[in-house]
This record gives sequence, structure tokens and C-alpha cells, in this order.
Amino acid sequence: MPDQSGLRFAETHEWVKKDGDSATVGISEYAQSQLGDVIYLELPAVGQQLDAGARLGVIESVKAASDLYSPVTGEVSEVNQDLKDHPEYVNADPYGKGWVVKLRGVKDNPKLLDQNAYDTFVQGQAGS
Repeated sequence: MPDQSGLRFAETHEWVKKDGDSATVGISEYAQSQLGDVIYLELPAVGQQLDAGARLGVIESVKAASDLYSPVTGEVSEVNQDLKDHPEYVNADPYGKGWVVKLRGVKDNPKLLDQNAYDTFVQGQAGS
């Protein structure tokens, strides 16, 4: 499993890992487990500007389709093209090969949760 230190999470279950003013975004282990087998992703175009909380795409599984949201503000610099042919990477390796987009010019989002706060949030959701 890839190193998960430095990951921050949105309450909509996307993760972000910053590297300077760039960031990689994906969906959390919890989110993919709730979705079930991912079969399709609709992703943004390179160059698209996203605000924190803005819809960045759609993820479809055998159970449901859900919107994906950008956890931070930035410009799409890369889209994980491997997910077109291998959407199952989101299930098998959500913090590695299953990343969704990379952003540049990223601005911090103080509402993001660290791993412990996210785990507590998820436990609260699972109990409701």
C-alpha cells in the first residue's frame, strides 16, 4: 500500500496529497468500499479550473453513480487515463494506481480532515 502520510480528506470522501503547489486527488478506501466495483469514471478535461467543493466528475459502480468533488482549488494538469480501461484500479489501489486527477496551482482548503479526523468522521457515518 502506498504511503498515506500527508493525505487530507474531504467529507465527500476524496483525498488529496499536496506536493508544493501541485496535488494528486483520488477517492478514499472507505468510499470505494461503499461504492462496490467501479465500472466507469467521467473525468474533467486537462486545463479545467476547479474550485474546492466543485464537481470534478462522476464515478459509476455496479451499485450507483456518484459525483466526485475537488477537495482543493486548482487547475487539472493530468487525468488518470488508465482508469478508462481499468476503472477497477480505484477499488484495488485507491491511494496508488487508482488516483483520479492531478492539479496545479493548488490552494489550501482548511476544511480538509487529517487521517484521524477522517476516520472518526467515517465511523460516525457508518453508525448512522
